[in-house]
Amino acid sequence: MPIKIPADLPAFDVLSREGVMVMSEDQAARQDIRPLRIGLLNLMPKKIQTENQFARLIGATPLQIELSLIRMSEHRTKTTASEHMAEFYRPFQKVRDEKFDGLIITGAPIEHLEFTDVTYWDELVEVMNWTQTNVHSTFGVCWGGMAMINHFHGVKKHMLDAKAFGCFRQRNMDPASSFLRGFSDECFIPVSRWTEMKQDEIDAADGLRTLLGSDEVGPCLVRDRAHRALYIFNHFEYDSDTLKQEYDRDVANGTPINVPLNYYPDNDPSKEPQNRWRSHAHLLYGNWISEIYETTPFDISRIGHSSTDLRA
Repeated sequence: MPIKIPADLPAFDVLSREGVMVMSEDQAARQDIRPLRIGLLNLMPKKIQTENQFARLIGATPLQIELSLIRMSEHRTKTTASEHMAEFYRPFQKVRDEKFDGLIITGAPIEHLEFTDVTYWDELVEVMNWTQTNVHSTFGVCWGGMAMINHFHGVKKHMLDAKAFGCFRQRNMDPASSFLRGFSDECFIPVSRWTEMKQDEIDAADGLRTLLGSDEVGPCLVRDRAHRALYIFNHFEYDSDTLKQEYDRDVANGTPINVPLNYYPDNDPSKEPQNRWRSHAHLLYGNWISEIYETTPFDISRIGHSSTDLRA
């Protein structure tokens, strides 16, 4: 089954060319099926690129997905056309009375700020609390995951002396987890951040379990059963050239930056980067969608009122 998105959203043509099954709203209306409602709270500056990345992953399952694009109500992006935002995005305050089977909260390039110094922090706190009554399962990505684990558990983010930048090996720390079904003992994932979460602080918090982790860059994927959430501090959703774009941008701006490790062949930026994470990215997001499908109430209005939980 395909992912349901507006036919004039840029991701529609991008995914169609890649062979991902996409469906317009008119086509979806003719099917007698309840699609899974997945929201994308997009905090990244390159909105369209991020839409494509996540739509590609959640649209690769056999289930019909209805993707809703959400923005913070008062925050205005400077890097995406206002026409695009007005046509395809709804502010959180307009969707707060709705129910969603899943919600993705993306990263944001504001990790140098204290959480409470972020201009939209108060509304994001409202969003995170709202997920406990209106969302069946939430996926916090990079800064979004750090914000959630801090809000719900008080786990702090810590500044790094140097940017963690490249593709880093991750150990499968819970092979029996349904979210890691099909995973190898090790996998690689793109990392691009100036902050980290510490494993001992995660271990000290109640109800958290680390599923993927690295000796080099710390915990990667954390399960929060009580809040029906996953927190990932790295970027399975990245395109093959996303780290290259970040590296080239910093070089052009004269910003000190190391060549991303384990990304270019022989760590040589003149060579074409290698994608070492695509298959595991599809596995993780496909497993997340499958878990939602198997545990979410058929009557979407029961989300937040049902005892149904994600499995162990």
